Amino acid sequence: MARLTKADVLKKAEDLKNWGKWGPDDELGVLNYVTPEDIVNAAKLVRKGKVFRLGLNLDENGPQRGLFGGCWNPLHQMLATGTDAMAGKHDVTPGLRYADDAINLPTQAATQWDALSHVFLGDKMWNGYPASLVDSRGAHKNGIEKLANKMVGRGVLLDVARHKGVDCLDDGYPITVADLDGTAHMQGVEVRRADFVIIRTGQMEDRLRKGEWGGYAGGPAPGLAFETLDWIHGRQIAGICSDTWGIEVRPNDTEPDVFQPWHWVTIPAIGIVHGEIFYLEELAADCAADRVYEFFFCAPPLVITRGTGSPINPQAIK
Repeated sequence: MARLTKADVLKKAEDLKNWGKWGPDDELGVLNYVTPEDIVNAAKLVRKGKVFRLGLNLDENGPQRGLFGGCWNPLHQMLATGTDAMAGKHDVTPGLRYADDAINLPTQAATQWDALSHVFLGDKMWNGYPASLVDSRGAHKNGIEKLANKMVGRGVLLDVARHKGVDCLDDGYPITVADLDGTAHMQGVEVRRADFVIIRTGQMEDRLRKGEWGGYAGGPAPGLAFETLDWIHGRQIAGICSDTWGIEVRPNDTEPDVFQPWHWVTIPAIGIVHGEIFYLEELAADCAADRVYEFFFCAPPLVITRGTGSPINPQAIK
C-alpha cells in the first residue's frame, strides 16, 4: 500500500473536521458529547468499590530520554526535611518542624492529557483558532484549564494485546478497526457515544518488566492505524487513551514531510483529547478476571492556566 502523503492527511482532516459543530467559541471539542445523564449512568458502574490508578510514577525513573520535544523525567527536590528539623533549623524560624518539597517536570513527561491547543493543523488549532494564540504566555484558546471539570464519564478498556494473545504487541504493529471491533466483541463490551476509550498494547508493561525504557517515549510503538480516525469520529467518543507515548503506531507509514499524521486529525480537526502513557496492568488484569471492561472514569487535569497539557493520575472505578 502506498505511503500516506501530506495531501492524504489534510484531506482526511477536512473530511472529519468538527469545527463549528458546537459554535464558533467552543473550546471543548468532542467532550461536548458527554451529558449529565452520561455521568450519572457512568457512576452506576461502580459495583465493587475497587479503584485502579492509571498514572505512572512521577520520578526520575520515568520514560523520558530526550527523544521527542526535549522532555525530561520529573525532578523531585526537597525544600525542607526531617534532618533539617532534627538539627533545629526550623525551631526559631518559622517555629514549626516540617517537610516540604517541589517537582519540576514537563506537562507531558508521564501520564498526561494533551489539550486541544497541543497540535496544529497548518496554522490553525481546534475550531479554527489561529495557532498564534498559543504564545510565550501559553494557550489563550483551548487551554487545558477549560477541561478541568470535564474529564469524567464511562471508561472502556479495549485490551488489544490480550485479544491478540500476546503480552505486548510488536513495535510498529498498526491496530486496525477490525482489531478494535474484534476486541470489543471478545470482551462483550460496546463502545458508545461519549465514552473514554483506553487502548492497551502492553508496551509499557513490557518496558517495566525489562527495567529499560529504551525508545518508549518517542520511538517505535504499536498503536492505532490511520484508518481508525473514521472509527473515532463515527463513534463520537469523548477521549482516546493508550499505554504508549503517542497512541498512534510508530513508525508512521507516511512520506518524510508528515510526522504523526493521526495527531494532525484527532486533536485539531476532530477535537478529541489524548490520554497518553497510561499505566494499565492492574486494571487489565481485573477486567480479564471479572469480564467487566467498563467502569467509572475520572481524570481531571491540573488547572494549569493556558496549559497545552497536564500530568494526571486517572482513576478507573469498578
